[in-house]
Amino acid sequence: MRALVQRVSEARVLVDGEIIGQIGPGMLILLGVRQGDTSRELEWLADKCVNLRIFEDEQGKFNRSLTDSGGSALVVSQFTLYADCRKGRRPSFTRAAAPEEAESMYRQFIEALEERGIPTRSGRFGAKMRVELVNDGPVTISFNTEDTF
Repeated sequence: MRALVQRVSEARVLVDGEIIGQIGPGMLILLGVRQGDTSRELEWLADKCVNLRIFEDEQGKFNRSLTDSGGSALVVSQFTLYADCRKGRRPSFTRAAAPEEAESMYRQFIEALEERGIPTRSGRFGAKMRVELVNDGPVTISFNTEDTF
Protein backbone atom coordinates (compact mmCIF):
# COMPACT_ATOMS: atom_id res chain seq x y z
CA MET A 1 0.00 0.00 0.00
CA ARG A 2 1.05 3.55 -0.56
CA ALA A 3 -0.23 6.66 1.11
CA LEU A 4 0.44 10.30 0.53
CA VAL A 5 -0.46 12.09 3.77
CA GLN A 6 -0.98 15.82 3.98
CA ARG A 7 -1.58 17.81 7.14
CA VAL A 8 -4.50 20.08 6.31
CA SER A 9 -6.41 22.91 7.91
CA GLU A 10 -9.34 21.83 5.72
CA ALA A 11 -10.06 19.51 2.83
CA ARG A 12 -12.99 18.32 0.79
CA VAL A 13 -13.78 16.06 -2.11
CA LEU A 14 -16.43 16.73 -4.73
CA VAL A 15 -18.13 14.52 -7.29
CA ASP A 16 -20.16 16.23 -10.02
CA GLY A 17 -19.94 19.50 -8.09
CA GLU A 18 -21.39 17.97 -4.89
CA ILE A 19 -19.32 17.81 -1.69
CA ILE A 20 -19.28 14.17 -0.61
CA GLY A 21 -16.60 14.39 2.09
CA GLN A 22 -15.22 17.31 4.06
CA ILE A 23 -13.02 17.83 7.12
CA GLY A 24 -11.52 20.67 9.08
CA PRO A 25 -8.06 20.32 10.66
CA GLY A 26 -6.56 16.89 10.20
CA MET A 27 -5.09 14.66 7.56
CA LEU A 28 -5.84 14.08 3.89
CA ILE A 29 -4.77 10.55 2.98
CA LEU A 30 -4.45 9.60 -0.68
CA LEU A 31 -4.42 5.78 -0.61
CA GLY A 32 -3.14 3.40 -3.26
CA VAL A 33 -3.58 -0.36 -3.02
CA ARG A 34 -1.13 -2.74 -4.69
CA GLN A 35 -1.83 -6.23 -5.96
CA GLY A 36 -1.41 -8.66 -3.08
CA ASP A 37 -1.67 -6.15 -0.23
CA THR A 38 -2.99 -7.77 2.95
CA SER A 39 -4.46 -6.77 6.28
CA ARG A 40 -0.90 -6.71 7.64
CA GLU A 41 0.01 -3.73 5.45
CA LEU A 42 -3.36 -2.11 6.05
CA GLU A 43 -3.12 -2.29 9.85
CA TRP A 44 0.47 -1.02 9.84
CA LEU A 45 -0.45 1.93 7.63
CA ALA A 46 -3.56 2.79 9.67
CA ASP A 47 -1.49 2.78 12.88
CA LYS A 48 1.21 4.89 11.24
CA CYS A 49 -1.29 7.51 10.04
CA VAL A 50 -3.14 7.74 13.35
CA ASN A 51 0.02 7.94 15.47
CA LEU A 52 2.29 9.99 13.20
CA ARG A 53 3.37 13.08 15.12
CA ILE A 54 3.02 15.83 12.51
CA PHE A 55 0.81 18.22 14.47
CA GLU A 56 2.38 21.01 16.45
CA ASP A 57 2.34 21.30 20.22
CA GLU A 58 2.32 24.58 22.16
CA GLN A 59 6.01 25.10 21.34
CA GLY A 60 5.46 24.60 17.61
CA LYS A 61 7.17 21.18 17.53
CA PHE A 62 5.82 18.09 15.77
CA ASN A 63 4.76 16.28 18.97
CA ARG A 64 1.08 15.59 18.44
CA SER A 65 -0.59 12.81 16.47
CA LEU A 66 -3.92 12.85 14.71
CA THR A 67 -5.41 11.30 17.84
CA ASP A 68 -3.75 13.87 20.13
CA SER A 69 -4.85 16.80 17.99
CA GLY A 70 -8.49 15.74 17.75
CA GLY A 71 -8.30 16.01 13.97
CA SER A 72 -10.21 14.15 11.28
CA ALA A 73 -9.14 12.16 8.24
CA LEU A 74 -10.29 12.40 4.65
CA VAL A 75 -9.36 9.26 2.69
CA VAL A 76 -9.35 9.31 -1.11
CA SER A 77 -8.59 6.29 -3.29
CA GLN A 78 -5.63 6.99 -5.57
CA PHE A 79 -4.52 4.12 -7.82
CA THR A 80 -2.18 6.52 -9.63
CA LEU A 81 0.20 6.26 -6.65
CA TYR A 82 1.26 3.03 -8.38
CA ALA A 83 2.12 4.72 -11.67
CA ASP A 84 5.22 3.31 -13.31
CA CYS A 85 6.75 5.99 -15.53
CA ARG A 86 10.11 4.38 -16.21
CA LYS A 87 9.35 3.57 -19.85
CA GLY A 88 7.66 5.69 -22.45
CA ARG A 89 5.43 8.64 -21.75
CA ARG A 90 2.24 6.97 -20.64
CA PRO A 91 2.20 5.66 -17.06
CA SER A 92 1.54 1.98 -16.47
CA PHE A 93 -0.62 0.95 -13.52
CA THR A 94 -0.07 -2.81 -13.65
CA ARG A 95 1.04 -2.98 -10.01
CA ALA A 96 -2.17 -1.38 -8.72
CA ALA A 97 -4.76 -3.78 -7.35
CA ALA A 98 -7.79 -4.67 -9.42
CA PRO A 99 -10.77 -2.43 -8.61
CA GLU A 100 -12.64 -5.07 -6.56
CA GLU A 101 -9.61 -5.81 -4.40
CA ALA A 102 -8.66 -2.14 -4.08
CA GLU A 103 -12.16 -1.04 -3.09
CA SER A 104 -12.36 -3.69 -0.37
CA MET A 105 -8.99 -2.64 1.09
CA TYR A 106 -9.94 1.04 0.79
CA ARG A 107 -13.12 0.47 2.80
CA GLN A 108 -11.24 -1.63 5.37
CA PHE A 109 -8.68 1.14 5.77
CA ILE A 110 -11.43 3.69 6.48
CA GLU A 111 -12.92 1.29 9.05
CA ALA A 112 -9.49 0.82 10.63
CA LEU A 113 -9.16 4.59 11.15
CA GLU A 114 -12.66 4.80 12.60
CA GLU A 115 -11.94 1.88 14.95
CA ARG A 116 -8.98 3.88 16.23
CA GLY A 117 -11.30 6.77 17.10
CA ILE A 118 -10.59 9.03 14.12
CA PRO A 119 -13.60 10.82 12.58
CA THR A 120 -13.18 9.79 8.95
CA ARG A 121 -14.73 10.96 5.71
CA SER A 122 -14.01 9.61 2.26
CA GLY A 123 -14.20 10.12 -1.44
CA ARG A 124 -16.15 7.84 -3.76
CA PHE A 125 -14.19 4.88 -5.01
CA GLY A 126 -13.80 4.86 -8.78
CA ALA A 127 -15.44 8.24 -9.28
CA LYS A 128 -13.89 11.23 -11.00
CA MET A 129 -13.25 13.45 -8.00
CA ARG A 130 -12.04 16.95 -7.35
CA VAL A 131 -10.01 17.20 -4.17
CA GLU A 132 -9.57 20.61 -2.58
CA LEU A 133 -7.28 21.17 0.36
CA VAL A 134 -5.33 23.70 2.32
CA ASN A 135 -2.04 22.02 3.15
CA ASP A 136 -0.99 23.25 6.58
CA GLY A 137 2.76 23.80 6.79
CA PRO A 138 3.03 22.52 4.12
CA VAL A 139 3.45 19.02 5.52
CA THR A 140 3.35 16.12 3.05
CA ILE A 141 4.69 12.63 3.82
CA SER A 142 4.61 9.46 1.75
CA PHE A 143 4.50 5.87 2.96
CA ASN A 144 5.17 2.71 1.02
CA THR A 145 4.57 -0.54 2.89
CA GLU A 146 6.87 -2.30 0.41
CA ASP A 147 9.73 -0.56 2.22
CA THR A 148 8.60 -2.01 5.55
CA PHE A 149 7.64 -5.63 4.83
